[in-house]
Amino acid sequence: MQRDLKSTIVRSKRSPWKKIKRHWQLYFLVIIPLLFLITFKYVPMAGVIIAFKDYSVIKGIMGSEWAGLKYFKYFFESPNFSLLIKNTLGLSLYGFVVGFICPIILALALNEVASARFKKLVQTVTYAPFFISTVIMVSIIILFLSPNAGLVNNILGLLGIGPINFMGNPAYFKSIYVWSDVWQSTGYSAIIYLAALAGIDTSLYEAARIDGASRWQKIINIDIPGIMPIIIVLLILNIGNIMSLGFEKVYLMQNDLNASSSEVISTYVYKVGLLGANFSFAAAVGLFNSIVNLILILSANAISKRFSSSSLW
Repeated sequence: MQRDLKSTIVRSKRSPWKKIKRHWQLYFLVIIPLLFLITFKYVPMAGVIIAFKDYSVIKGIMGSEWAGLKYFKYFFESPNFSLLIKNTLGLSLYGFVVGFICPIILALALNEVASARFKKLVQTVTYAPFFISTVIMVSIIILFLSPNAGLVNNILGLLGIGPINFMGNPAYFKSIYVWSDVWQSTGYSAIIYLAALAGIDTSLYEAARIDGASRWQKIINIDIPGIMPIIIVLLILNIGNIMSLGFEKVYLMQNDLNASSSEVISTYVYKVGLLGANFSFAAAVGLFNSIVNLILILSANAISKRFSSSSLW
């Protein structure tokens, strides 16, 4: 009996290695992205120490003197701190709400389309803008909204409305940024919801059809509950990126006239921290952003885990 027990324990210890040896091709595929994450995500985290030092390129990271929380205090006491937080959160939350809902609506609408050709056409048209680079996208926005020869102002001129400097008015910046991003990314973001809808059991639709349910009732009672786990997971991930507003598009759309609405943390860090060669300050603000995002994603996951069966971990 003891021999059998010992042999079972030995086999259980060896079984993981046997599995790895048997499926080494799959583990080899996992190693590549794992090495990428370690090299470009985890190893650079050691550089966070710069945020707590008076970093000097000549002295290096280890040779630079400690500064403690000096640069965090400098950022919090900056006269632009409240404006930066207001603009960053305002733009992020605006884009988060609109950008999260639109792909769901598009996926639900496409799922109800009977014509396969029309469905593919709409998917292609909405998916194509995703491949436009940020620089080209901003150039299109500026050309379309130009007060002199822009298409939008030409149409407004035909309606008797004078030219409007959209890019120079701070009140329009957030809407232009968010809705242009929705146009560019909605089709791509809807793909995962379409895949989830395709996995719903067709017998549920047949039962709803027999019971005389309308399309709206099918969406409410079958489609939305069917994709709810995906919605929750993506919601948690998006909440964790609220403070990580993209730098490129904001910076390219920014000018002196709309700076009161377009100056966000990322652009401020670039101007003050990197262009001014204040690397410690840039690292401190970046660390602050990361900590806030970490707190948000942990909180969102904990709330989701408590009130629903879906969570990241």
